Amino acid sequence: MKASRSPAWICFGLALALRLGVVAWAAGRFPPTADGAYYQVVAERIALGLGYTWAWPDGAVTYAAHYPVGYPAVLGALYWAFGPKPWTAMLFNALVGAGAAWAAVRILEETSTRRGAWLGGIAIAIHPSLLFYTPALMTEGVVAAALLILAALARTSLGRRRGWGLIVLGIGLGALTLMRPQLILLAPLLGLLSARGPSLKRLLAGIAIGGIAISATLPWTVRNCERMDRCVWVSANGGWNLLIGAGSHATGAWLAVEEVGFPEECREVWGEAEKDACFGRAARRRIFSHPGSWLALVPAKLSHTFDYGDAPGWYLHESNPGAFPELPRALLFGWELVFLRITAAALLAGLVLRAPKPSHRRLNWALGTLGLPFIFLKWLWPTYLVILILLTLRRRHFPAVRIGFWVLATTVLVHAVFFGAARYALVATPALVLAAIGVLTVRLRQGDTAGEEILDAAHRN
Repeated sequence: MKASRSPAWICFGLALALRLGVVAWAAGRFPPTADGAYYQVVAERIALGLGYTWAWPDGAVTYAAHYPVGYPAVLGALYWAFGPKPWTAMLFNALVGAGAAWAAVRILEETSTRRGAWLGGIAIAIHPSLLFYTPALMTEGVVAAALLILAALARTSLGRRRGWGLIVLGIGLGALTLMRPQLILLAPLLGLLSARGPSLKRLLAGIAIGGIAISATLPWTVRNCERMDRCVWVSANGGWNLLIGAGSHATGAWLAVEEVGFPEECREVWGEAEKDACFGRAARRRIFSHPGSWLALVPAKLSHTFDYGDAPGWYLHESNPGAFPELPRALLFGWELVFLRITAAALLAGLVLRAPKPSHRRLNWALGTLGLPFIFLKWLWPTYLVILILLTLRRRHFPAVRIGFWVLATTVLVHAVFFGAARYALVATPALVLAAIGVLTVRLRQGDTAGEEILDAAHRN
């Protein structure tokens, strides 16, 4: 089949066309806001050769590391080449986002029917959460798409090459880690996807990819050690985020440190990295002294993360309320809600109805019955916990389901510890769509109505 007529490239073209349409509509209307405003300023300074620095109102200029460097560094390079206009960043977002549709088809083609592969690519292309987040100068949408692309590359001949494959995947994961540090937890996933042979070999591949990824981030760490008031691996906000999810007035969602409970011992600490470390110490002290209070916030954190969409609607409304008032935000929210609930329902149904072993059916039905009602209630996160249990009970995963499991599990883990927000679930959205369609459209053995064939064609030859 010609590449131009491949389902993967057709879905890429559809996704790109839709995203370019959104960029054309948004470019002059929605300036950077929230974290995006910070990324825009830093990217402009990088483009001018001023480095990752911040200029204060009193004229002072300081080195910074509070946000991950990866995304503004990419934007800085683009701004240097094409000019510091937000639409340049939006076009980058559109290109990477469209790549996720290509990746979805390539991954699903291994084990799903042809119709399933088409469905996966189209679902990613038109998903409202992913589509309308394109104008946002934020990391979640780009990281979600790039992660899927990296997973697809792991399944190609490149990913299976012992030396170069591991290096490429490790450097790619390192680049994503510089955008979102917690993605380093997904190194084992890339090892499982890329390596052939027994579990030990795949585990070693994951360790190698993780080691290369960390090595790729070390030049930035060295810079931090030289320029900041103390060494910082990637970004100096881990302590802040832990305190937001553990402070005396924490709610499970984002709050300013002043609202959540500013530690008294940190009030006279001015260095960015040292203040972050001080916040981290105060947060850990509170967790250890009040573990029950901290654990009691976990449902709220997961609820803020998984129950609703609204990340693109929030960003567009925050950026320009006049251009995106409450009514279109509500309509987009409804569209997102439908997609999110259908995805969860489809994944739950597929895991219950297509158990690999008939002996698992009774347990699967019991768990499915437990998780089903929440799809129709305001709390969706319990359904995802049931899905995680069902995925854990499956001894073997084919690629689409394996990706969904790892991305969902790490997202749940990270935001149960820190705090939740709807935009953080975007990182898992393409992976969950892929898993849902994959488990429902997996090719079965001829005459088999109970177990699925765990196809691994890329590694079987």
